[in-house]
Amino acid sequence: MWGGRAQVLFRLWGLRPAGVPGRRVLSCHAASEEGSGSARCWNCGSPGRGDGFFCHQCRALQPPDPTRDYFSLMDCNRSFRVNTTKLQHRFQQLQRLVHPDFFNQRSQTEKDFSEKHSTLVNEAYKTLLAPLSRGLYLLKLHGIEIPKGTDYEMDSQFLMEIMEINEKLAEAQSEAAVKEIESTIQDDFEEAKEILTKMKYFSNIEEKIKLKKIPYS
Repeated sequence: MWGGRAQVLFRLWGLRPAGVPGRRVLSCHAASEEGSGSARCWNCGSPGRGDGFFCHQCRALQPPDPTRDYFSLMDCNRSFRVNTTKLQHRFQQLQRLVHPDFFNQRSQTEKDFSEKHSTLVNEAYKTLLAPLSRGLYLLKLHGIEIPKGTDYEMDSQFLMEIMEINEKLAEAQSEAAVKEIESTIQDDFEEAKEILTKMKYFSNIEEKIKLKKIPYS
């Protein structure tokens, strides 16, 4: 029911919303270097984070990088389509790297950081694994959130509008034309709330159905 419309909608997320600077997709390593280039190790004072988690000089675990979003943390492209097998492998890799069980003999500071890293990795994994939470998180990255308990009426012309915007972008031959299209994108992200809000209701029903089926299995 939602597949075709949602896929066309999320193609739009390759564009930049009005007023938001362009962002390139970062791998985990690139994100860590960009977000923490000026950071210094809390233990030895060396600049940078090395591999993104440990100081390259003293190998002390560093605090989570506040500039890294879930996609870069989990080494995924910022897209609605995610390779869940790769996501699971990345989750297991990171937990082997930062799980508190591996820091029993380290300093209290590193123990605290490992707790924060592990919690963040769990949250990122759960968010990106489910299509609904992944879509909502993508909207959040673009400054759009769906308030709880809010309903939106679906616009019957929504799909056509998205297709027209993509066609205009493909045909744009000047900076002025691109800027004109860019100015309309924020409104289109508002439209995305309509689809995702309804997806929230259907997701809730789906979970209730699963619970109802358990006694009969």
